[in-house]
Amino acid sequence: MTGDHYFTAEPSEATAGAERTVEFAAGGHEFRLRAAGGVFSAGRLDPGTAVLLRKATLPGPDTTGDLLDLGCGYGPIACVLATVAPRATVHAVDVNARARALAAVNGEPLGVRVSAPEEVAESVRFAQIWSNPPFRVGKTELHALLGRWLERLTPDGVAWLVAGRHLGGDSLHKWLVDEGWQVTRQASQKGFRVLRVARN
Repeated sequence: MTGDHYFTAEPSEATAGAERTVEFAAGGHEFRLRAAGGVFSAGRLDPGTAVLLRKATLPGPDTTGDLLDLGCGYGPIACVLATVAPRATVHAVDVNARARALAAVNGEPLGVRVSAPEEVAESVRFAQIWSNPPFRVGKTELHALLGRWLERLTPDGVAWLVAGRHLGGDSLHKWLVDEGWQVTRQASQKGFRVLRVARN
């Protein structure tokens, strides 16, 4: 029995298993991405991610600037962003080395820049941040993670987050408001909250 999680930095080879293909549609496009064990939701598009991509406002083809997929896994959000906003620079960040390797394979044809968190230059500011945050790391680590990256939004930037109600989506909403962010619940579907976060 392994202790690996999808937020493990270097998952053991024992968790890899056979690579598989995850197929889904988003933003009017069809996607076929490679995934493997030891990364988040390797068997299918995560239901929360599916709700996020369906209910949040995807960037349009004229969108420019830097966009971030925070906690990218094998890269479904990053690949959608790079497809619907080809003029933007899409960054995909994850602590999990196997996830980054898969995201690079999936995102390279689309120009996605895949990095470990510490590899993203401090000077980069994001017009949009997209994330299905890793609630299972615990509230303290989750808040630190979101606080660190949300501060890198441009003055008029926006973040789109999806949060399961049973995982603490409503308490996350309250925490973000208490931290001084403008938060709107964009949608609720299948037990998930889609939150739009911007500066006040």
